[in-house]
Amino acid sequence: MGKISTFYTMPHPPIIIPEIGKGEEKKIQKTSDACVQVAKEIKDINPDTIIIITPHGPLFNDAVSISVENNIEGDFQRFGAGNISFNQEIDMDLTRRIIHYTRGGNIPVAEINKDTASRYGINYSLDHGTTVPLYFINQEISNYKLVHITYGILPKVELYKFGMLIKKAVEDSEKNTVLIASADLSHRLGRNGPYEYSPYGKEFDNEVISLLKKGDVLGVFNMDETMVREAGECGLRSYYIMLGAMEGNDIKGNLLSYEDIFGVGYAVMSFINKPSDISIFKQLSNKKRKFKNLIEEKNPYIRLARESLTHYLLNRDYMDIPSYVTKKMRELKRGVFVTLKKHGRLRGCIGTIFPVTENVAKEIIRNAVKAGLEDYRFTPVKENELEDIDFSVDVLTESQKATKDELDPKKFGVIVRSKGRVGLLLPDLEGVDTVEQQLSIALEKAGISPHEDYIIEKFEVIRHT
Repeated sequence: MGKISTFYTMPHPPIIIPEIGKGEEKKIQKTSDACVQVAKEIKDINPDTIIIITPHGPLFNDAVSISVENNIEGDFQRFGAGNISFNQEIDMDLTRRIIHYTRGGNIPVAEINKDTASRYGINYSLDHGTTVPLYFINQEISNYKLVHITYGILPKVELYKFGMLIKKAVEDSEKNTVLIASADLSHRLGRNGPYEYSPYGKEFDNEVISLLKKGDVLGVFNMDETMVREAGECGLRSYYIMLGAMEGNDIKGNLLSYEDIFGVGYAVMSFINKPSDISIFKQLSNKKRKFKNLIEEKNPYIRLARESLTHYLLNRDYMDIPSYVTKKMRELKRGVFVTLKKHGRLRGCIGTIFPVTENVAKEIIRNAVKAGLEDYRFTPVKENELEDIDFSVDVLTESQKATKDELDPKKFGVIVRSKGRVGLLLPDLEGVDTVEQQLSIALEKAGISPHEDYIIEKFEVIRHT
């Protein structure tokens, strides 16, 4: 029976490589020392295979990706050190077993080889999320094979389940393996760093490290979504998969180092696992179902939007108005916008300035489907995304003519008109703080030049979130 002997989190800052850092790497010497320690521990384990979960390989919104050529190469050319190269043998037996179990578990997986990479317009090569950890490991050990996985932007519970399926495949393979979650934490820690500063950055790093040290898996999955989004991290999904591969164990994290010198959080951790009868997967699944049911019961506008898109994805037709819809929703005729967000990021938004159906309820049913499937900026929403999507419904009041001085982007939406062209912008949108910004975006959407004559109208919305 195969096993995952141990688990590590390792960061991937290219600057830690001396040939790239040219002295700057000394500023994160603790991180470097911890990576060396991990490499030495892996040498002592002498694994048949190392599994690396990376954020920076071929990344898909709807699938994890796995490299399936016999070999895969990489280097640090893009970081000015092309003389450092890698040629790793892929463990095709274990890779195929993971794919087999993943498909049996209904987790979408993309098999990446040179041909499929070419079709996607990407290179079949090792990314720096993999090569930076391997730089240290390969100085200690070379007689191993690699499983190279890039997480997908899937629901959190699906990523956890994927980790469970990795564990199952390993146990079936009789391989001695090590799993590495390649992950940088917040990229917004420093006011002089390469990314925009956020006070959420340090809060995120402290919390996720504390939770991992305590082995609080549910806590990791229930972190505040705003904090996670504003932290600008790239490692949490790697952690979700790693934690799934630890299912059936009571875990404790051992923090080997943490530094944030360059405005990015770098954590190196190892883990102690002890068998446990507690199923975290069941708790995650039950909690998600209870939360979904609570949301559906609280607000008929949100419930209708969610159920409308769900019904259409399952049946390919529009649903009838359900019994819980209120009298007001059946009688009022208004324009309605339905907005979809996934992990805090826009996933679709379509609406009507003026009603095109009999009532608000039918307007929601129609626009929820169109927001999910017909917003040209995004690929159509798939059924397995629904639990990770937040819906909001904006019911518009009747618009009235206005002057620029009467606008307030936090309170009023705006409509601009000129020669049959119309542009609309909802109120209280993130990043739209001034009347000038609001008008500029609305005019651009309508294809109206700011120098043309145009009519301004304002309206309010009743927002359901």
